[in-house]
Amino acid sequence: MILLMGLAGTGKGTQGKLLAELHGMRLISMGDVVREYASENQRDRMLAGDLLADDETIDMLDQFLASLDDEHEVILDGFPRSVPQAEWLLKQVQAGRFDVRLAFHLLASREALKQRLLARGRADDNDEVIAKRFDEYDKSTAPLLKWLEDHGIDVVNVDAERPVDVIQAEMVQQLQQ
Repeated sequence: MILLMGLAGTGKGTQGKLLAELHGMRLISMGDVVREYASENQRDRMLAGDLLADDETIDMLDQFLASLDDEHEVILDGFPRSVPQAEWLLKQVQAGRFDVRLAFHLLASREALKQRLLARGRADDNDEVIAKRFDEYDKSTAPLLKWLEDHGIDVVNVDAERPVDVIQAEMVQQLQQ
């Protein structure tokens, strides 16, 4: 299992798709999982820029992963996003359900990301929701990176403002080490 982390707009989905194709793995986007399993109330909250509670997110992912033939050969885009989610994942690793190879942390400036997000034109991509996502990331996900490292998961920072092929080459090189 490979983890893809970073703010919305850093290209996690693009890079995950390329890695999945190259390595014969399955890309699991938490956005897709949530869209499939979320209730109407949960969807409304997300459109307003709120994150789901950890137990809601974990339950959805757990259901999705249980439906797969091979839970090990996956790339997770957007999970974990908090320490409680990471604790659940680590318990699964310790129980032998998963093996986390590493986490890629895609980095880009807030201004570049804001422009990318506004350009894609989704309903939940507006100034207010984007600012809320950035704040939520600072509170929940940023401290998680140190937590992962402290618990034996390598976190590789990747400059996501470069061309897609350059980023992909760096990620492939890291996986070969």
